[in-house]
This record gives sequence, C-alpha cells and structure tokens, in this order.
Amino acid sequence: MFPADLTARAAALIDRCRRNRLMLATAESCTGGLIAGLITSVSGSSDALDCGFVTYSNAAKVRMIGVPPDLIARHGAVSEEVARAMAEGALANSAADVAVAVTGVAGPGGGTAAKPVGLVHCAAARRGLPAVHRELRLGGIGRGAVRLETVRVAIEMAYGIVGP
Repeated sequence: MFPADLTARAAALIDRCRRNRLMLATAESCTGGLIAGLITSVSGSSDALDCGFVTYSNAAKVRMIGVPPDLIARHGAVSEEVARAMAEGALANSAADVAVAVTGVAGPGGGTAAKPVGLVHCAAARRGLPAVHRELRLGGIGRGAVRLETVRVAIEMAYGIVGP
C-alpha cells in the first residue's frame, strides 16, 4: 500500500521506539490517518503505537485533543501554533511518550493567498521537551502527493525526536 522506502522507515521508527521504550501517538488532519496507517502496516507496530487521532474538523481538534478554540480562531487550523497544540494535545490525551501532528491544505481546493494549496504544518513532541515544527510548502503537486510527502516528513520528525 505504501512505498517500500516509507514502510522501511516506519519499521526503523518502530525499532527505535522499542529500543527507547517509547510509545507513539498521531494527531492528523490533512493526512486523515495515513501516518497511523503506515505505522500499523508494519508487523509489531503495537509495540510502539498507542493511538491515532484523526481530527479533520476544527471541532474534533478541540473535542478530541484539546486544541484551544481561540488558538484556531487567531491563527487558523493550518498554522504552526495549531500543529504544536495538536502534538501536545495528543500527548495529553494518550499514554504515548512521543506524538506527531499534521495540519494543512492538501488541495486541489481550499487554498488562499495566505495559506496556499500544499502548505502543511508538522509538529512532533516528546514528553518533557518542547515541540518541534516544520513547515512544508509543497505547491500544487496533487492531493495524494501532498498527503504522502506529509506522511514522509512526519515519520522523519518522529524518528528524530525519539532519540538514538
């Protein structure tokens, strides 16, 4: 289902989590569960994945992982601030030690001048450490390609924050 290199990277993430005795959580908007889907495509993923939150709507972001509604009102759902809050909220509402979160405009519609199609904000958080953020500007490469590249970046961010 996923490209072989991406599946291999998810397997490496699971191994790294096992070695460090850490559990993962995902909080996904524009990827709609693909990050958790990739992780669970690897045998043994239950050793490393606690849960995944698909928080596509703003209401779900607030209700399921505690993103403050005023944060969404001030910055918009597609923002660094909301991505960080999503990662932190996934930690607060799970037994995970590490969380990745993504929110963006996958397209082909929905973009604006300020938040164009292909803009994605990714965040990764680990208990006791500040969340890290990465902004992607992928352009109009197609909905599927935006989502897949976002999954790739999220896996890399999780891999980096898990530790050696």
